[in-house]
Amino acid sequence: MNVELITKEDLKQFKSELILELKQIFKPETAHTKQWLRSAEVRKLLKISAGTLQNLRINGTLPFRKIGSIMYYAYNDILRVMEEGGDR
Repeated sequence: MNVELITKEDLKQFKSELILELKQIFKPETAHTKQWLRSAEVRKLLKISAGTLQNLRINGTLPFRKIGSIMYYAYNDILRVMEEGGDR
């Protein structure tokens, strides 16, 4: 009969590996799948106020489409603005 001892260090390593695997399984998607975002989603993504978003619309930095009373922003345009730092 072969006996193996499990140490506290073994358990800590197992715990770390298990947590890492669970995070990978349950992590939110890193790639954004929506092509069009509403104003609230854009504000949350860019961490800006409603007024700042309005200024980005007014000065043409961030193109948008208005359908009814809802404004939509293309995700690719948002990425471009983030890369350029808002400069146009």
